[in-house]
Amino acid sequence: MEWNKKLMDRYWEKLTSDKLWEDVIDTSIEIVLILLVSWIAVRMGKKLIKKLFLIRMRSPLNHSERRQRTISRLLQSVISYVVYFSAIIGILSSLNIKVAGLLAGAGIVGLAVGFGAQSLVKDVITGFFIIFEDQFGVGDYIKINGAEGTVVEIGLRTTKINGGTGEQFIIPNGAIGEVVNYSVNNSKIFIDLQMTADADFEKAETVINHYLESLPEKHKELIAAPVFLGVQNVKGTEVTIRIAAETLPQQQYGVARSIRRDVTKLFEEHRIPMAYPKMMFYDKGEGRSE
Repeated sequence: MEWNKKLMDRYWEKLTSDKLWEDVIDTSIEIVLILLVSWIAVRMGKKLIKKLFLIRMRSPLNHSERRQRTISRLLQSVISYVVYFSAIIGILSSLNIKVAGLLAGAGIVGLAVGFGAQSLVKDVITGFFIIFEDQFGVGDYIKINGAEGTVVEIGLRTTKINGGTGEQFIIPNGAIGEVVNYSVNNSKIFIDLQMTADADFEKAETVINHYLESLPEKHKELIAAPVFLGVQNVKGTEVTIRIAAETLPQQQYGVARSIRRDVTKLFEEHRIPMAYPKMMFYDKGEGRSE
């Protein structure tokens, strides 16, 4: 009993000592300051990177906006990792934990784990070359391994793609095979319209050409005025005519819808008959159709 009392008295003396609480208060202040400085450093670093890349994109030099945006996102992530890792090291030092020994032990463990983490290494290396070679960037519309959508983030380990219906694909960079990028070159589209074989083709051609010449003023997405290519196919009483257009990347669908709508309206105004599906009714009793 006397031994237990002495032990409790010794620990109580330590807990009530001024030195202990001074150390606790000093360490707590150091940790709070480290976290605060780290948070400020990350925010300022990200804002600085955004500003620098914004200035680069506005400069007269030919900088790829998509590439600049991708590198900017990557550098912001790197800053967060580096600053917060340094903050953790600083906090451990404040707690009188031997960081050097801890890092040495972590290095040995990391070496052992590294033999079983080949896929992770492959992801990081592939991610580096994706960014270095500018295969695709943030904001590009791409197709990878069946996943199709807009790139929202490229990291050293994974790539994130938002699909057209709201789904998000997270693809390890090491698993990326064939990539189809729809945002690099201008988009081209062919618009087919059907008219009857007995329609006035020359009148239709004149109306369409006059309309197409006015489109660049209405649609800034167009590289040049669309071209009327003429008759594409003849099938029975239907004649298929074709219009070709070139637009900025991924802008062809809206332009095509507008052209189809306007040409249909123009044909109705100029009384140029368009071909529509017809339904035939047969009278079995009299053997005739209506």
